[in-house]
Amino acid sequence: MSPTASPPALLRSLFDAAVRASQAATCLPPHLPPPPRGRTVVIGAGKASAAMAQALEAHWPGPLEGLVLTRYGHGVPCRRIEIVEAAHPVPDAAGLQATARLLAKVQGLGPDDLVIALWSGGGSSLLVAPGPGLTLTDKQAVHTALLRSGASISEMNCVRRHLSAVKGGRLALACAPAPIVTLLISDVPGDAPADIASGPTVADATTCAEALAIAARYRVSLPLAAQALLQSEAGETVKPGDTRLQGHTVRLIATPQQALEAAAAAARAAGVPAYILGDSLEGEARHLGQVLAGIALQVARHGQPFLRPCVLLSGGEASVTLTGDGVGGRNVETLLSMVLALRGQPGIHALAADTDGVDGGAEIAGACIGPDTLARALALGLQPRAMLTRQDAHGFFQALGDSLVTGPTFTNVNDFRAVLVL
Repeated sequence: MSPTASPPALLRSLFDAAVRASQAATCLPPHLPPPPRGRTVVIGAGKASAAMAQALEAHWPGPLEGLVLTRYGHGVPCRRIEIVEAAHPVPDAAGLQATARLLAKVQGLGPDDLVIALWSGGGSSLLVAPGPGLTLTDKQAVHTALLRSGASISEMNCVRRHLSAVKGGRLALACAPAPIVTLLISDVPGDAPADIASGPTVADATTCAEALAIAARYRVSLPLAAQALLQSEAGETVKPGDTRLQGHTVRLIATPQQALEAAAAAARAAGVPAYILGDSLEGEARHLGQVLAGIALQVARHGQPFLRPCVLLSGGEASVTLTGDGVGGRNVETLLSMVLALRGQPGIHALAADTDGVDGGAEIAGACIGPDTLARALALGLQPRAMLTRQDAHGFFQALGDSLVTGPTFTNVNDFRAVLVL
C-alpha cells in the first residue's frame, strides 16, 4: 500500500475505479449495431439510461430519435433523444405519462426500422404502465410494500413484471415488426436480463403463480386488482422461445463483475493484494455485515483464507426488511452491523456504497468505517445497536461525518463493498 494513501482514501479510490469502469461512455460504443435502412428509435429507462443515450448519440452515424426516462437529478443533455425525469424507487405520474409517450414512439415501425433499448437499474420504477385493471395508486402501493418487505431484487421484479403492461417482454411486442437491440447495464445479482428494469424487451420465464407466491412469502398485501390480475392469464409475460422475439439482440455492456475487476486492478496497482469474494452476495444486510466481519477477523487474526494486507471485494444486493422508523439503506446497514461485530479490531477498514450514489431512502451512496468507528460513536453518545434495530444506519454515519456522498454517478452496477485488512 502506498505510504501516502490513507485507508479511507484507498477505499474511495477503489469505489471510483468501479464506477469509472461502468460508465456508458466507455462501455456502450463497442456494442452499437450498424444503422438500419429505416428509422432508428431509442427507448430506455433507468438511473444510467440518460448517460447511455448521450453516449449513443455521440457515436451514432445516422438519424436518431427517441425518449428515455431517468431518475430525478440523473438527466444529462442530449440533442436528439428526449430525456424525461421521473420518480424512483416509487413510481409517479411523470413516469406514467412519459411511458405512454414512449409507447407512442414505437408505434407504426416496420422491419427496416431499428429500436435500441437502453435499460439499467431503476427502470422498474421509472417505466410505469399498469396492467389491465390497475391504477398508478395500485402500482405505488405494491412498490412501497415490496421495498419494505425484505424480498430480493429478483423477487421484487418478478411481481412487478406481472403487474405491468410493458415489462416482461411486452414492450418488445409493441415495437413489432421492428428488430430490437437491447443494451443493458446490470444492477442485479446474476445479470439476468429479465431482472434488469424488469425486462421490458426480453423474455421472462417466471409466472404469475410465482409472483403470487412471493407476495404471500413476504406478507405483501396486494390491491384487489393486482391480486385478480396475477390470478388471470392477462398477467402473464412473454416467455422464452416466443417467435415474436426472434431477431432481437440482447447485450450486457456493464456488470458488477467488471466493476469489481476494475477495483481489484486499482488495489493491486496501489500495492495491495485484492480478492473478489463474489459479485452477487445477497441476504439481509445486517447478516451480510456479520459474515464480512467474520471473514475479515479470520484474515486479521489467522491469515486465512488470505494473508494481510489485502482488500476483500464484493458486489450484489442485500435486503433490508424495514420494521423500524429509519430510512434503511442496505450498504450502511451492512457497515453498522460490521462495526458491532468487529468491536474495534485494529487494522480493519471498510467501504460499502451503491454505485448509483443512492443507498435506500437517502441521497447518500454509503459510508466508510475504521477501527475507531465504534469508540467515536460511543463518545458522541450514539447507541449503535439501537440505531441498527430501528434501521437508522444513515443517521449513525451522518452523526460521525463518515457518510459517502457522491451525487448521481450516471451508472448502476449494484452495491460495492471493499474490506481492507492491514
